[in-house]
Amino acid sequence: MSRKSIADSVQRRLYAESMGMCMNPECQTELFFDSGDIMEKAHISPYAHTEDNSYENLIILCPSCHTKFDKTREFDEKIVKSWKEERKKQLKEFFSVRYESFKELRDAVSPLLVENKTIYNNYYAEGRKDFWDKFESRLLLNNEKLVQILQKNFHLIQSSRTQEYSNLQLVKEFIVHAEEFKCTRNDEEKIRAVLFPKEINSIFGIAPMDDFPIQSVESLEAFLEIMRQNNNLEAVELGTISPYVLLRDQGKVLLKDTPRLRQLYSDYGCWRKGSVRFNDLNCVLKYLKSRGIAFRYIREYSLREIAINQVNIMFVYEYCLSKEFLMRICPPSKTVVVNLHHWNGNGCVSQEALEFAKTLDLTLLPINNFYKYVHQIKEK
Repeated sequence: MSRKSIADSVQRRLYAESMGMCMNPECQTELFFDSGDIMEKAHISPYAHTEDNSYENLIILCPSCHTKFDKTREFDEKIVKSWKEERKKQLKEFFSVRYESFKELRDAVSPLLVENKTIYNNYYAEGRKDFWDKFESRLLLNNEKLVQILQKNFHLIQSSRTQEYSNLQLVKEFIVHAEEFKCTRNDEEKIRAVLFPKEINSIFGIAPMDDFPIQSVESLEAFLEIMRQNNNLEAVELGTISPYVLLRDQGKVLLKDTPRLRQLYSDYGCWRKGSVRFNDLNCVLKYLKSRGIAFRYIREYSLREIAINQVNIMFVYEYCLSKEFLMRICPPSKTVVVNLHHWNGNGCVSQEALEFAKTLDLTLLPINNFYKYVHQIKEK
């Protein structure tokens, strides 16, 4: 009678448990190489007596330890079974580090995610099944490490009560994905399993997303201020299809790479209640650039105040720009205040505010009128 094959789900659990090393605590030989692996599956209680291919009766060993156990019986079953428990303890101790900063967490997690992404892109996505079968176990091992590390460091990951805006929710989805991937038995099940949330690679700065930007301009301003204070800001590029911030330590951060930006805002405590919407401001700046209208930011940390040909312009976002609002923000005289909120048509600036603006030497404009006005001051 032919020997029963070991179920794929059992093999995946064994690969993950081994962490790529011989499970003899006195050996722990590395089992993975660029050309493949040398891991061997050994039955703790002999298959010939039990026909037991269960996870509990199997262990990953290097060829040398496998021979010593199977052939020369240098280890008895009780000792070999204890190695599985020993490995669980090692896993818990080694990967249950509670980091103090997201940077430390990112440094631990990123190499594993990068390797997983490379394996997936080079072998699975390209349909190279022979190589995928060879390197899939490496991906399983990396996933096991990632799960252990992430579960101990939930406190460092941005979270929100609204799951749609929560990086922690995405991390939890990845953990479910990793567990399901480990336990699936065949390619058909693998396709039906929880998909890898691509946002994970965004959170840790590996691959950007093209997402809907965070709309709070005030949060972005707070972030830029901290980056400048830390001497970490190289450049800010708005008024483009792909606006970005260039940081000394992390390179280009696209403002549409929303999971990553959420994490950065959380790390540096930059969340602010938004009054000006980013998309509306970026649209105006994009218009100015496309028409060759030069502008500069008046204040170092404010993106809402620009100057064109010595005319100071302040952008606001109010359903109806009121006298009370002007009294609250008290703009400097001769400022042009532009309301980016255009859903209310010309009613987005109240008559009372227009009258009051005269006494303060201010000009109030709905956004629709601004586009004509800006060409007039450009030509002065």
